Amino acid sequence: MALIRNSKLRPRILVVGGGYLGLVTAQNLLKNLGRGEATVTVVDPNPYMTYLPFLPEVAAGSIEPRHAVVPLRRNLSGAEVITAKVTSINHGDKFVTVEPENDEAFELDYDHIIMAAGSVARALPIPGLKENAIALKRIEEAVALRDHLLSRLADASLMEDDDERRKALTFVFVGGGFAGIELLAELEDVVRSAVAQYETLTEADVRFVLVEALERVMPEVGEAQARWVVEHMRERGIDVYLETFLQDCTDKHVKLSSGEEFDADTIVWSAGVKANPILVDSDLPLDERGRVTVRADLRVEGDNGVVEGAWAAGDNAAVPDLSGGGVGGYCVPNAQHAVRQAPVLAANVLAGLRGETEFKQYFHKTIGTVAGLGLYKGVSQMGDFEARGVLAWLMHRAYHGYAIPTVDRKVKVFGNWILNAIVGRDAMPLADLDVPRKNFVEAANSKPAPKKETAKA
Repeated sequence: MALIRNSKLRPRILVVGGGYLGLVTAQNLLKNLGRGEATVTVVDPNPYMTYLPFLPEVAAGSIEPRHAVVPLRRNLSGAEVITAKVTSINHGDKFVTVEPENDEAFELDYDHIIMAAGSVARALPIPGLKENAIALKRIEEAVALRDHLLSRLADASLMEDDDERRKALTFVFVGGGFAGIELLAELEDVVRSAVAQYETLTEADVRFVLVEALERVMPEVGEAQARWVVEHMRERGIDVYLETFLQDCTDKHVKLSSGEEFDADTIVWSAGVKANPILVDSDLPLDERGRVTVRADLRVEGDNGVVEGAWAAGDNAAVPDLSGGGVGGYCVPNAQHAVRQAPVLAANVLAGLRGETEFKQYFHKTIGTVAGLGLYKGVSQMGDFEARGVLAWLMHRAYHGYAIPTVDRKVKVFGNWILNAIVGRDAMPLADLDVPRKNFVEAANSKPAPKKETAKA
């Protein structure tokens, strides 16, 4: 395994993760670094940043998938962008192991490391979950989920067996946080409208189920708003189970802690996230939840004090919430914090690179929360101000349309919304995206046409 030294004879700032935090931090570094002062290297398995708050709308067809991602190389001119996984971190010797998908692994040294690797779905050891469920943390999952649900409608429209049809049209969502509620509401909205295209289906054939372990949904909003969301969903015909656990989904047979059992062809898992597991194979200090422990100035800190040259923020870090509003005293893992942590992180890394001893502390008091619940439906809370319905939906779109990085993505996203408002959303699945060679293979394996005998004169 080769060790790649910095051939440019200048310090390397290594950004592990090209999500929102990694992208915007790298942009701020490139903007403020002097000529030849340092090399900025960004390593991520994907060549793009995914704006996670838009995944429910991508799944519903309100936003084109490529419009919800930001290409890293195009928007990080002057940086080294490596499309690969960081599989281990040795901060003591200041190098990481990098593993491209289709190439040999190598070691990459650095002077400063920024952990911006984000989070992954927090799966529990429930029988059948790993084999049958799908999460929503990647753009590919949003596209696959949309096509799967709409394909199930097409399949069910031709089924004569009542049990098979019921299974095909039962969609279970586990987790009633912001992500789970938005995804369920968006997909329920688009599926209900798509049913009208089938003469053999009615809305009564479709069943959506929400399973939430807590006694309420969406803990980020007040009690009144949370109750309204549950009532709103039940009015839409969604079965909401609170204080209920998914116990088993082997062979897509769902068993709930309430004692109810039924078959469901679609199981979506949105019951929380955990820090990126690449941190496990590192010598950086972690808390009991696997997050890098940091100070309010985003410097990594262990039992022996500050870890020089190591920085972290976002979902993979336990960032103290100085406003006092965070759960357990830490910033919650959402885009609102990532947006604001990035410039503070970049400024402090530059200060450390230049030998300065004064660092900014990250402080942000949440301005509120907004959520979309399908077309023209939403919920929001800004301090004591609460909104529901169309106003909240407009607030949700305005905020996230503003927050997605780069002007070209903002233009494309707003363009999607305007066009859909005029001509409507597409409710058509794309077939065989996971096996694009299927038709060619079938054609290549087909029997040749029989030769025709020519008539003799």
